[in-house]
Amino acid sequence: MSWVLTIMAALSLFFGARTGHLSAVSAAALEGAGEAITLSLSLAGLLCLWSGVMAVVRESGLALHLARLFRPLLRRLLPRASQDPETLSAVSANLSANLLGLGNAATPLGIQAARRMAAGCGGTASDELCRLVVLNTASIQLLPTTVASLRAVHGCQAPFDILPAVWITSLVSVTAGLLCARLLSGQGGRP
Repeated sequence: MSWVLTIMAALSLFFGARTGHLSAVSAAALEGAGEAITLSLSLAGLLCLWSGVMAVVRESGLALHLARLFRPLLRRLLPRASQDPETLSAVSANLSANLLGLGNAATPLGIQAARRMAAGCGGTASDELCRLVVLNTASIQLLPTTVASLRAVHGCQAPFDILPAVWITSLVSVTAGLLCARLLSGQGGRP
């Protein structure tokens, strides 16, 4: 990726100098850098808030209650992982964070669950671990908070008006991902 950025910057400078618009290229680079910092700071506050909420969820024991709520579904999707309470708790917290659209807060929880599930796999991902990756990557989102906050930062008056589209697309993506994982599983399609 660094090569792509280097080539883009070099081409911008070359054509800016060649066409006599080097000052416009410099101004655009400075403006873009300033906007990136503003956006990063805006999102950092939201990320800190929701990461804190997820920490409270885990510390308060709500993650265990969520694990019980998700247990019937997870028993079908991840039967071996659902037998270990700590793994089930990490998977449940990961799913909860994804339901709230908190991909960045969900990532550490997903990594924790994946590490626990990968123990004893001998370096090859099990079908359950692949299903966890699908669930984490394609995640169903009830509240796309990160996307809504980006929309709000950029002046959208109704940042959550995308909810129906998000619900449909996330449900379709998870369903398609789980079907593909099942078709490609090493067990011949059995859960």
